[in-house]
Amino acid sequence: MNKPVIVSEQTLTAPVVVPDAAPGLAAKAAVAAPAYVVLAGISFSHFLNDTMQSLIASVYPILKDAYALDYAQIGMITLAFQFTASLLQPLVGHFTDKKAQPFSLAAGMGFTFFGLLLLSVAQQYPVILVAAALVGLGSAVFHPESARIARLASGGRYGMAQSVFQLGGSFGTSMGPVLAALIVVPFGQPSIAWFSSIAFLAIVILWRIGVWYKPQIGAKKTVVLERDPNLPDTRRVRIALLVLVALLFSKQLYVSSLSSYYIFYLIDKFQVSTQAAQLYLFIFLAANAAGAFFGGPLGDRFGRKYVIWFSILGALPFTLALPYAGLAGSAVLTVFIGLIISSATSSIIVFAQELMPHRFGMISGVFFGVAFGIGGLGAAVLGKLADHTSIAFVYHLCSFLPALGLLAIFLPKLNQPVLR
Repeated sequence: MNKPVIVSEQTLTAPVVVPDAAPGLAAKAAVAAPAYVVLAGISFSHFLNDTMQSLIASVYPILKDAYALDYAQIGMITLAFQFTASLLQPLVGHFTDKKAQPFSLAAGMGFTFFGLLLLSVAQQYPVILVAAALVGLGSAVFHPESARIARLASGGRYGMAQSVFQLGGSFGTSMGPVLAALIVVPFGQPSIAWFSSIAFLAIVILWRIGVWYKPQIGAKKTVVLERDPNLPDTRRVRIALLVLVALLFSKQLYVSSLSSYYIFYLIDKFQVSTQAAQLYLFIFLAANAAGAFFGGPLGDRFGRKYVIWFSILGALPFTLALPYAGLAGSAVLTVFIGLIISSATSSIIVFAQELMPHRFGMISGVFFGVAFGIGGLGAAVLGKLADHTSIAFVYHLCSFLPALGLLAIFLPKLNQPVLR
């Protein structure tokens, strides 16, 4: 299901030609046990990648004070990072659908390496934007092909594999504020350069994974597959993909609002220190990581559509209550919000991959890139709005975002094998 397919006559109803991997690979994947070492390696690499990425948002208070930035400029940093990732991820996925690149992951991590070094010495706002864009470029190369590797190593347990992969990224994102509080705040902006050693470690691991991956794509053959009769027609597939993008957008925009501005919200409303606010952000992001891990296996067992329904709409009561809560109540609410809202990520992505299995890399790029990038664009808009109103008003507005989960009613029912 994760191999590229060339669709003839621009229709899904005709037979398709698949450049398959090694002979019998597709059949073996359905019965083989998950390659846990590979899953652990790609998840740990995701952890390292997103730890470095989350440093950008975590050092916003330092950059804001050092360079007298307003909220709109902070949002533009988020946009610079998200824009390069969102613009290039579908293109990278489309390219690797045609020709897989086993060592592209290690090469892409090099952009993150140089982006961190540049951010540590940046003294001007445009240089900060370029550094953020370089880190986003590394993300653009990393995500589509690493998601393909996770699926290849899944042994048919696609939701579980996607959750393990997402767990690394989510936990890495949660570590950024902690590392910023322990290292960057006391030692200043130059200490960001120390994290380039994490990028080097990731390059080594991803190179080894590339060595494992290369034989899987070394031999190719042509097979003829019939379209799965249980899949919805092309029109319903397009509608479902639009709905999934909208759901992921609402989720990511809310998460981006917390990741980018929650620190400022806590400082403004409760007068806590920057380090304390970063620890509160860690609580939310850690809950977000846990929810991402459990969502995939639950989708494998009970059905992805049900998990999507629960995840998006289930967070709504807690997001609506957050603007009215005290400091301790906010911490508790963000735990529930993180656990519930992030559980949909794996199910949304796997659902989309199953709708268009012949465009696996491109679909992964769209959902990791465009949908997340739209969330980054929304974060920039929210920053501008916060400048003209207040950060508290932004959180009142964002509390209604999970209501977009009602769009899940338009998702088709797929005959998904349910694990017991």
